[in-house]
Amino acid sequence: MRKKSTIFLLLFAFLFILAGAETPLMRKDKKHAETKDSTVLADTLGPDTLLSDSASGEPDTTLMDSMQLAIYKHNKMVDDSIRLDSMNRAKSTGVDAPVKFSAQDSMVYRASDKLAFLYGSSNVVYQNMDLSSADITMNMDSSLVRATGVKDTIGDLQGRPVFKMGDTQYDSDTIAFNFKTKKGFINNVYTAQEDGFLTSQRSKRNEKGELFLEHGRYTTCDAEHPDFYIALSRAKVRPGKDVVFGPAYLVVADVPLPLAIPYGFFPFTKSYSSGFIMPSYGDESARGFYLKDGGYYFAMSDKWDLKLLGEIYTKGSWGVSAASNYRKRYKYSGSFYFSYQDTKNGDKGMPDFTEQESFKIQWNHRQDPKANPFSTLSASVNFATSSYERNNLNSMYNPQSMTQSTRTSSVSWSTTFSSLGMTISGTTNLSQNMRDSTVAITLPDLNISVSRFYPFKRKRMVGKERWYEKISMSYTGSLRNSIDTKEDMIMKSNLVKDWRNGMQHSIPINANFTLFNYININPSINFTDRMYTNKVMQSWDEQSQTAVRDTTYGFYNVYNWSMSVSASTKLYGFWVPNKKIFGDKIQAIRHVITPQVAYNYAPDFSSSRYGYYETYQKTDAQGNVTLEQYSPFSGSLFGVPGKGRTGSIAMSLSNNIEMKVKSDKDSTGFKKLSIIDELGANMSYNMAAKEKKWSDLTMNIRLKWWKNYTFNMTAVFATYAYELDANGRPYVGNHTEWGKGRFGRFQGMSQNISYTLNPEKIRKLFGGGKDEDKDKKTTGDDDDDTGVETNVDDDMMKAQNGAKKQTSRAETDENGYMKFSMPWSITFGYGITMRENTAGKFNTKTMRYPYKFTQNLNFSGNIRISDGWNISFSSGYDFEEHDMSMTTASLQRDLHCFSMSCSVVLAPYTSYNFSFRCNAATLTDALKYDKRSGYSNAVEWY
Repeated sequence: MRKKSTIFLLLFAFLFILAGAETPLMRKDKKHAETKDSTVLADTLGPDTLLSDSASGEPDTTLMDSMQLAIYKHNKMVDDSIRLDSMNRAKSTGVDAPVKFSAQDSMVYRASDKLAFLYGSSNVVYQNMDLSSADITMNMDSSLVRATGVKDTIGDLQGRPVFKMGDTQYDSDTIAFNFKTKKGFINNVYTAQEDGFLTSQRSKRNEKGELFLEHGRYTTCDAEHPDFYIALSRAKVRPGKDVVFGPAYLVVADVPLPLAIPYGFFPFTKSYSSGFIMPSYGDESARGFYLKDGGYYFAMSDKWDLKLLGEIYTKGSWGVSAASNYRKRYKYSGSFYFSYQDTKNGDKGMPDFTEQESFKIQWNHRQDPKANPFSTLSASVNFATSSYERNNLNSMYNPQSMTQSTRTSSVSWSTTFSSLGMTISGTTNLSQNMRDSTVAITLPDLNISVSRFYPFKRKRMVGKERWYEKISMSYTGSLRNSIDTKEDMIMKSNLVKDWRNGMQHSIPINANFTLFNYININPSINFTDRMYTNKVMQSWDEQSQTAVRDTTYGFYNVYNWSMSVSASTKLYGFWVPNKKIFGDKIQAIRHVITPQVAYNYAPDFSSSRYGYYETYQKTDAQGNVTLEQYSPFSGSLFGVPGKGRTGSIAMSLSNNIEMKVKSDKDSTGFKKLSIIDELGANMSYNMAAKEKKWSDLTMNIRLKWWKNYTFNMTAVFATYAYELDANGRPYVGNHTEWGKGRFGRFQGMSQNISYTLNPEKIRKLFGGGKDEDKDKKTTGDDDDDTGVETNVDDDMMKAQNGAKKQTSRAETDENGYMKFSMPWSITFGYGITMRENTAGKFNTKTMRYPYKFTQNLNFSGNIRISDGWNISFSSGYDFEEHDMSMTTASLQRDLHCFSMSCSVVLAPYTSYNFSFRCNAATLTDALKYDKRSGYSNAVEWY
């Protein structure tokens, strides 16, 4: 009887639902009052399947009696047949996966037209498609889903539909979607594509996921009400790829501007891709109207790219450039840049017409340390013709490029043989003087070095180390080929006659001994050998009264040697202050004295037995005959040994004074305070000199009294005093100053001091302590033109790593007002040099020249007047010229999705630069305005 009643109740409930009856609990109006917080779920349903039991898990059949077990098996068989039928119907309708849906409030199914209504935070999931909305209507036959928001009491739309498909999300007011065809219709759609945002009044979506928009908007502004947008009449969007649109115009602050284009496109690719680069335009007085920095970007692969740019001027000038970045992970990375310019100034056929060809090459290469720890290759090439910077517009607004006098380039390679302790390295160097267009090239500069080794040390140590086992030696060899010439003569030079080449070997031998357990003795011998392929002999031509040079080619060997020995020790002295007078805070004062004496000796290599110096007889026009000495190797790469015997004694004395005191933080701890970090003096005596054997006395002092600042000063005292000749003119005589009862004559000193001041330091100086409201942002971090020349191409890096600039809201206090914060910093640099003014009037009473002071003051700083405003400046004052040095000032303004910058450079290259552009990488080349002045039409400031 129990079994029949159970089956009867199940059949009655099933027929009641099929009849489509709506109970009061299922009506929408009463639903909000009685089932507001209920949750109804349905899961894994086909489109024609009615709501089924959502219980999960299987019951334990071991606990059932025979009646319950029979009912359970019967229901399971019926349920399996229903599920199988649902799957067959799902496949017939084109839906090949379960549709999962849920509703936070309630769910109504109308069997007459097979519609399901989901109310309150509803959600429908099918494969990788996810639809969430306040209200959702599902048609079980046609696989159609319609989602809308719900207006609240004040008329605002809440619970807007959000449709997600993969990584793409669409926000809208109303959306209708077909699971079978994957097509849809959307009203007021809003979607994000990379760093841009798209909205439209009406749009359609096809099975490929492409959107067709009508009356759309595109912007990179992330505000709810954008500051600007591009109004699109019609557009086609391929998510993650691009958007192509028809007639469009720019709208700024809801004001349409007369800036329209007939068609266009924006790329939306996560990986950088090829594409056109829009040029910038402007006007230059000497060359006319121009289009520059326009071209094409080639995304060759993930390992390297290429950018080709061009520029053209209405008066005939033109230029091209190529830039590339390359990178192979764990191997190497670098960049290459080449630029060529044909510059025409003035009108052709006129006297002031000029034409110049110039080029520039930059190459940076870096090897990853993980690639090969024993072999490295690096390059830093920066070569340009002397006229390039004068003709390049970008260099005109860069004072550092215009005033740069030299450029250096180098390519280096090295390899190490760890088992032998030997390193081989090769370098190619180029130094370029931009003022006179001279270049110095070294190609190659090959070096071989063997690390220090002990030739007499035993392999198996037994007993104490013997004195000869402390002898060490090493080897360094160099092979060099170089030339100094003009830019236009490099390719015309002769490798044998114009280039200088040679080889040098250096073998130092050192040892370290201890004498009497306290004195360190360090003897050393240095041997240097030079090998040359030519020498220049000289003779005197009486007719022309000049020295005639004759180059002789062959193999020539030039060597020299020297020896030295030094002795040093340390003397310690301690003084414990009287506690009754000085208290018990000072524990002890330590004084360390480090004396050192060194002796150096070298023979006279100008002696005729060495053959390094020759003589010729000179007869001048008056018939006077003299013997001139010269070295045939004086112009060689590694030089020639010096003339005269060397035998000198060098003496130095260094002092260090420290104090040990009790720590204020720890009663049992101690800390060291430096009173004088170093007070030193050094002097030498040349035994081989015939006169003025004593050198000048050099003294230096170093103090570390401040935490972040070290005071250094060096002073020179002359040993020999001034004397007067027969005409009363002063000259440096052979008598010492101390022989006349005076200390050495003070010749001068130099000192540089710099200090950075900011609000935090001011608070500490006046006892303000820590500031809890300290601005955590570092001032001066805005992207501005620092003027530092580099070959890293910003546009190419933006194409690979372009990202939307995130803005931050200003902090407010407890009353809701914006906190007052104006971070700033200013750095002062002061340099002073004191020297004898030998051009001044000599004082015969004091036997001294007057002293001359050379001073300069530099200062730079920045101030952030608000979150979006930043001002930076730099200037200085030359006390000798009584005038300001080069002064620069710049202003940066963050306008949320736009940025504005203005910079001014004063004399000697007065110019200004104004830039206004979009922050987003997608539109930074399209929405921009630049206004610059050239050096030829520099602004005169009065």
